[in-house]
Amino acid sequence: MEQATFDDFMKLDIRVGTIVEARPFEKARKPAYQLLVDLGPELGRKRSSAQITQQYTPEELVGKQVLAVVNFPPRQIANFFSEVLVLGTYSQGGVVLITPDKPVENGDRLG
Repeated sequence: MEQATFDDFMKLDIRVGTIVEARPFEKARKPAYQLLVDLGPELGRKRSSAQITQQYTPEELVGKQVLAVVNFPPRQIANFFSEVLVLGTYSQGGVVLITPDKPVENGDRLG
């Protein structure tokens, strides 16, 4: 495994956001959802494509707070531009989202 430095980690801007919309991403090669994540007044709402269909339904995602990397360049997936990377763990049974254990403000930084 390649070693990362603390400076590498500090380059990532990881924020809390609340999923406000979730719908199936029909054009994705692998099953995924299109998400709209509210990242607070500074960053606004950003889109994300997430392969989290094994563990979540769109209905249970709406209102869930998640952690997301917000400073990667947008990535085009089919006809959709994913602007943030929602974080999760590759677990048995599918990806499980990383969430705060208490409600926090949208836009709060991981730190």
